[in-house]
Amino acid sequence: MLISSQLSEVPTVERLINIWAARYLPDLSVLPIGNNPLVRNELRAASSENGRTQAAEKLSKEIVKQKCSLAAIRTKDLLAQHEALDLIEAGRLAKCASHVYLKLLEVYQESSALVAMSSKGRLWETFGDTSLAAWGIPKIDQLAQVLEPLLLELQEQYLLSKDWRSLGFITTQINFSNALLLEQLAPAEQVLIKPYFKFLEEQVALPWQRVCAAGAKHDSTSPTFTLVEQTLPKVTEISTAVYHRLCTAFPRHYGRRGGLNNPQVKHSCLRDFDMFQAYLWLCILENNLKFVEQELVAMCIMVFENLNISWKMTATANQFLMDETLNHLDSDQETLVTPYMHGMIRAFPDT
Repeated sequence: MLISSQLSEVPTVERLINIWAARYLPDLSVLPIGNNPLVRNELRAASSENGRTQAAEKLSKEIVKQKCSLAAIRTKDLLAQHEALDLIEAGRLAKCASHVYLKLLEVYQESSALVAMSSKGRLWETFGDTSLAAWGIPKIDQLAQVLEPLLLELQEQYLLSKDWRSLGFITTQINFSNALLLEQLAPAEQVLIKPYFKFLEEQVALPWQRVCAAGAKHDSTSPTFTLVEQTLPKVTEISTAVYHRLCTAFPRHYGRRGGLNNPQVKHSCLRDFDMFQAYLWLCILENNLKFVEQELVAMCIMVFENLNISWKMTATANQFLMDETLNHLDSDQETLVTPYMHGMIRAFPDT
């Protein structure tokens, strides 16, 4: 869940923030760019100030309200199963979510003089002297600060729900909203706004900001900080490897949203595997396993059973994550991280 945390202006925190920000770069590989001048021109146009404004206009206030309402109803329906759907509560959630998206669209349209970019070389090589700032996202800590009050308000609405499991479905509502809103945009526009939508979905559940804040407790030369700094950029790679192992281990799994090969289920799996890793590194930096025991386990209990995801599969995925992470560490780092991994495994017993 989202818990407010302050980011200190110290080198260790700033270095972790840079890694965090690198998660939200536009994925240009989904466009048939190559030597196609038409696609390149469409992308350049969409990234311009005027192009961003046009994209935001397609997502008008009414469209945002409509899509957020539909997403909230779908989320509550997924949660309710055989119970009556609470449309009043769904309406409250939709209203709060629409406020978040409208603010995000304001940010999207703003001129981004300061952006976080890590793949400058590739973009420069691909697009010549095009301004790199056009492809970026505002400084991640500033984006988090702007959106935090609205995201906390949305989270509070879930906490007020009559169903104690509701909080675990906040990412589901954002995921549904993202998909519905993206349908309104052209491919080039989708590529540029997806990082913002991804940030929303992760910010309410993945404790990246707290991981960065915890960096202030460590010197840049400490083995713990070095371990985290070296491994954080590999989170997506590790999650992808675990996903493929899980598909092999549970080929017949079919939950309420489909099998593991369903694109939406795959997306949720990868996000959740990233979340598990984020909690592991938070515990290591804070030298405390309570975040897994009190937050992560509770979140899984809220969500997975309702989606027909067995605890055995959750425990297996957790074990796969620990195994795959160890494959990226040297012997000294293994010694450092092993007690926390044992704690993660104990928190998700295979029973």
